[in-house]
Amino acid sequence: MLEVADIIRLHGAAYLAQFGARLSSVQKRALRDIENCRTPLFGGHVYQCDHCRENIFTYHSCGNRSCPKCHQNQTERGLEKQRRHLLPCAYFLVTFTLPAELRPLARAHPKTIYTLLMKAASDALQKLAKDPRYLGARIGSLSVLHTWTRAMLFHPHVHMLVTAGGLSPDGASGVEPQHRRFLVPVEALSIIFRAKICAGLKKAGLLAAVPPSLWKKNWVVHCEHAGRGEKVLDYLARYVFRIAITNSRLESIDSTTVRFRYRDNKTQQIRHISLPGVEFIGRFLQHVLPRRCVKVRYYGIWSPSCRKQLRQARELIPVPARPTDPPQVPPQIPCPLCRIGRLVLIETLPASRSHSP
Repeated sequence: MLEVADIIRLHGAAYLAQFGARLSSVQKRALRDIENCRTPLFGGHVYQCDHCRENIFTYHSCGNRSCPKCHQNQTERGLEKQRRHLLPCAYFLVTFTLPAELRPLARAHPKTIYTLLMKAASDALQKLAKDPRYLGARIGSLSVLHTWTRAMLFHPHVHMLVTAGGLSPDGASGVEPQHRRFLVPVEALSIIFRAKICAGLKKAGLLAAVPPSLWKKNWVVHCEHAGRGEKVLDYLARYVFRIAITNSRLESIDSTTVRFRYRDNKTQQIRHISLPGVEFIGRFLQHVLPRRCVKVRYYGIWSPSCRKQLRQARELIPVPARPTDPPQVPPQIPCPLCRIGRLVLIETLPASRSHSP
């Protein structure tokens, strides 16, 4: 299978020669780690087949949160943990999009703007949900930051999985939505969201960099019913530990061009796009998040600071008992050469360099 690592090996030097001085240390680290993922640089293990006696070398993953090859196990564990976290109620998927006029500011101050985007979206939603005309309750939400389109263009937005109902202000009862397919009015939600972004930019000293006309435009907020939340949770989990593109979408790589495919959001048709290798790397790197920039946040009764309210909600909306998982048996790895024997660990290979930034 073609890999993003292959593109970096082929075009990375040319990209660094042109744009290396502009990259952050996190972006440079991402290039180095992805290029060397599952190579001797990160160490590994030596296994021996108990039948044909051949040695098999396996190398460690880089662990970089931007690497397309890493984190599959973390994604599955995180998804299972969140499934257990779900309350047995209906859900909505709410999406808040950062206007195009604010994207240059997001490029220049990514950590500030991304944090503000997620907090403003949650605050606006909580404010309307507490209004007794719509719900009159404290809701729970899981927020995941995305910065890309399927063509890897820069498009910051936040997806929120939101409980359709919540805990009453006094914590004594659960509150059901007044309308089965309606949570809060999106027009009012977009206005409050816009106001909170404006206030946040003013507090951060960045308001002067925004064109005044932006505050008179309609902002994009989308809300749709999400059933019991399972399918949306599966969708969001795929993006918690990866960015922009998967290796499976790559179609060809040569000395000048990278070709990949994506599904058009509007037509749902498969599109094919060819980019110069250097431009592909540039598109990829614009989605590498700054150090300590949190990509997933919990708000409302799902917030870590609201465990008491979450326990109250669980008592009011009992979660069905889940079957106990059977004891885990260490997997036996078949030999890829003879396909008869099993691999036995005989040696651990140390990494050849420090992983410090």
